[in-house]
Amino acid sequence: MFGKKKQVTTIDKDQLELIENAQKRIRQKKRLYIHFVIFLIGAVFLILANTVLGIAKDFTIAGIDWFVYAILAWLFLFAYHFFNVFVTNKFMGKDWEKQQLDKLVNQQQHRIEKLKQNFLKEETKIAQTEAYNETLKQGEVSEKKKSNELTIIVAAGENNAIGKDNDLIWHLSNDLKRFKSLTNGHHIIMGRKTFESFPKPLPNRTHIVITRQSDYKAPDGVIIVNNLEDALDAARNDKQPFIIGGGEIYKQAMPIVDKLEITRVHASFKNADTFFPEIDDSKWQEVSRTTHDADEKHAYAFSFITYLRK
Repeated sequence: MFGKKKQVTTIDKDQLELIENAQKRIRQKKRLYIHFVIFLIGAVFLILANTVLGIAKDFTIAGIDWFVYAILAWLFLFAYHFFNVFVTNKFMGKDWEKQQLDKLVNQQQHRIEKLKQNFLKEETKIAQTEAYNETLKQGEVSEKKKSNELTIIVAAGENNAIGKDNDLIWHLSNDLKRFKSLTNGHHIIMGRKTFESFPKPLPNRTHIVITRQSDYKAPDGVIIVNNLEDALDAARNDKQPFIIGGGEIYKQAMPIVDKLEITRVHASFKNADTFFPEIDDSKWQEVSRTTHDADEKHAYAFSFITYLRK
């Protein structure tokens, strides 16, 4: 704020100084023109005084009529003023004054715009620096709260469908076994709706449920938090906590997780109402893939894919 006030004060001072200089130049040029008119009138008076009135008609200097000296002096002054008024400067009427002031205003506006542009550039740099520092600060907080290898685990169709009406669209026996094997003994982080889709808490896992409801009740042993940051803090002692859903929690966690355990179901499900975020190949590297064909226990072919952040 103090920087802005100082900048505006500088602009006003420069404007005032330039306006005063312009007005001073206008007065000087007007005085030159007035002097020219006075000398012109004086010369005419001398001519009339000598030729018509006969004043000092017989007065001479060094044998030369004084009138010759007067004419020479008048011619010199006339040439001097003519040069200053009509050559060095233009005629100073109202139009000329307006032209001068318009020119000054245009110069002022150009200078102000230039100063504004420079000022905005500086503001942008400051804002970008502050935003970067804030992001860095938030990143540091996230790094402190998240564990060594925060992992998302999900089953998703080819169109990233993951569920409908808070339930799975498919039933894949091997996928459920894999989920149990990977998450066994770990903290599992989920939204309230995902937790409520379970008949009861899953055995041998610590459940962390994220909900905005301040009075939400859950069975003993289930940790209730209000946001993802608090969930990560609650799981800080786990070397590999898992994010297990739903769609909004996946979206929030995607920028900070280290690993993705994806079961890619090789079919598209148009009737789904919940979807997994797109996996950006520029940020994630596939490190393993195991494919299973459809059979009597599995209605769809699927692949187990592991991604690590690049």
